[in-house]
Amino acid sequence: MLKTLFAVCLLITTFQNSQTGTLATTFIAKVIGVKDGDTIEILLNGKPLTIRLAHIDCPELKKSQPFGKAAKQFTSAMCFGQTVSIANENKFDKYHRLIGIVINDKGQNVNQELLKAGLAWHFKKYSTDKEYAALEVKAQAIRIGLWADKNPIPPWEWRRH
Repeated sequence: MLKTLFAVCLLITTFQNSQTGTLATTFIAKVIGVKDGDTIEILLNGKPLTIRLAHIDCPELKKSQPFGKAAKQFTSAMCFGQTVSIANENKFDKYHRLIGIVINDKGQNVNQELLKAGLAWHFKKYSTDKEYAALEVKAQAIRIGLWADKNPIPPWEWRRH
């Protein structure tokens, strides 16, 4: 009952803000595509919108970086086809993607789950969040996912080559 009430409130907030041209701080939408580990596409008010997952950077899919496919598959399993909640500060990156935190229909923070699984780096250039930093350190310590490699290359360095 409480979950349903929360969802209705979010829908009302989303609708009200769509009338003014701004996005709500938190809204719900259906995931209609997963472009890579840290980028999804949602359907909001009948229109597609690309979301860039905040605080993290996943291995590159297009340039065949190790763990890029695994990160995309993980994100797909976590949220594709689901109605998710997106928390954001109404900020967009240079590619016009809304930067947000995605919470799936099980209440899991997809951004954080990628770090826990060792399929993302904490993107310290854009995030000083201590919780995300701690999740990366924990994943490194247990050598999960990309941290099992001897010398994993961060995506921001991989993109330069």
